[in-house]
Amino acid sequence: MEKHRCGWCVGDPLYEAYHDLEWGVPVYADDQLFEFLILETFQAGLSWITILRKRENFRKAFDFFDYKKIANYDDDKIADLLSDSGIIRNKLKVNATVSNAKAFMKVQDEFGSFSKYIWGFVDGKPIKNKFKNYKDAPANTPLSDKISKDLKKRGFKFVGSTVIYAHMQATGMVNDHEVSCFRYNEV
Repeated sequence: MEKHRCGWCVGDPLYEAYHDLEWGVPVYADDQLFEFLILETFQAGLSWITILRKRENFRKAFDFFDYKKIANYDDDKIADLLSDSGIIRNKLKVNATVSNAKAFMKVQDEFGSFSKYIWGFVDGKPIKNKFKNYKDAPANTPLSDKISKDLKKRGFKFVGSTVIYAHMQATGMVNDHEVSCFRYNEV
């Protein structure tokens, strides 16, 4: 019998694998949280499948999302990134990645880890929504507004409320799998 999946991923093997293995699984490791945050910022204005298809290129281009290295990128490295056709070559987003790496480390210094900071907004536990159809999930919420505002205050860029809600979904801070999806109770 075919497993029921959330409607947004059906029909594309890459999307389905991402949905089945990663989307909505709680992520507590700082390095993974940083990767998702950067990928979500690059996704702003684009489709997630575009980012997924370029994910390995992003990993290689950005030193596997090593935020300590990224925080020290110089103009030459930024120029290399902007000429890399394997990623999204948006100057504002590339520069934001560097400044976000610096802001990320400041949050780590203040809270002990980025994970402790970000998960503190949900008391360390995922919010489990009950949507019958993925289209019923919001693009943002008052909580994503609050987190976005706080991140911006801390110097993060490209972290609007919609980007942050997508980050919350991807990293399991909210479970927005359709209630009939086989992953709903697994994550």
